[in-house]
Amino acid sequence: MELRHLGRTGLRVSRLGLGTMTWGEDMDEIDAAEQLKAFVEAGGNLVDTADVYADGGSEYLLSRLIEQFVPRSDLVLATKAGSVPDQDRRFDGSRGHLLAALDASLARLGTDYVDLWQVHAFDPDTPTDETLHALDLAVSSGRARYVGVSNFCGWQLAKAATWQRAVPGRTPLAGTQMEYSLLQRGIEREVLPAALDSGMGLLAASPLGRGVLTGKYRHGTPADSRGASPYYSAFVQPYLDERGRRIVDAVATAADGLAATPLQVALAWVRDRPGVVAPIVGARTASQLNAALSVESLTLPEEICRALDDISAPIHFYPDHDWSAL
Repeated sequence: MELRHLGRTGLRVSRLGLGTMTWGEDMDEIDAAEQLKAFVEAGGNLVDTADVYADGGSEYLLSRLIEQFVPRSDLVLATKAGSVPDQDRRFDGSRGHLLAALDASLARLGTDYVDLWQVHAFDPDTPTDETLHALDLAVSSGRARYVGVSNFCGWQLAKAATWQRAVPGRTPLAGTQMEYSLLQRGIEREVLPAALDSGMGLLAASPLGRGVLTGKYRHGTPADSRGASPYYSAFVQPYLDERGRRIVDAVATAADGLAATPLQVALAWVRDRPGVVAPIVGARTASQLNAALSVESLTLPEEICRALDDISAPIHFYPDHDWSAL
């Protein structure tokens, strides 16, 4: 699998990442082992998790599989901190919480360091410089090799990136992780331009539109799908609207013309967008992951990309894009 640099850093990651959000929850150790083995054998090295996935169970399960299938040094291990299960406060970006969360993650992962440590979301109740100081301390102490953020809007991302580059000695942000797909292109307004301008790479979460872009929901909701799950149905539902159906139909048409699958077309589109370093794919089964891994050999023709761009284009108004609407 091709490797790409994460932003303006020396860190090289596979251009497809393995997501582990359901590991330790809907995914048992046997199924997780099959996925990790298939991913590594395909040349993948970027594995993404978070301290809140399965309440830490994802990190713990991952630790049980490392070394069985791949040396720790061959993996780019990424995790996140900052989300909290508190009904009064969804995010805690305080230095104390973040550093304690990092230590807990390292213990669950069974490692002395993570390759990429990310702030899971912006915390409006903590000064940004305090949150970013935690990232500096993580790197200077050797507990993290590179740092980034996740779910920051455009101004938040630009502010954080500028702060880190303002003074020598601070650790520049290597990347940002955001949802991005043909069904969700909102980051193109401000987040993606901010990332590109600041030298950050984008890790694209939910690149298959929460599974909708595979076409599995075109004729109903499969009983074994996340859309039928009481835990994830609300996660899938927003993309099962009329606009979503038009985009999925266009992806299916493109797939027919290319002798490919809708999954391959949708994943290839986001993988090769400007600024994207790696889509993060979370599969329920090893067969689903293998289907995603098969996209490595597919590059979409320019005319197909333009057609998909047109049908899924987000609406840009002043001041997001330009002055053409005035």
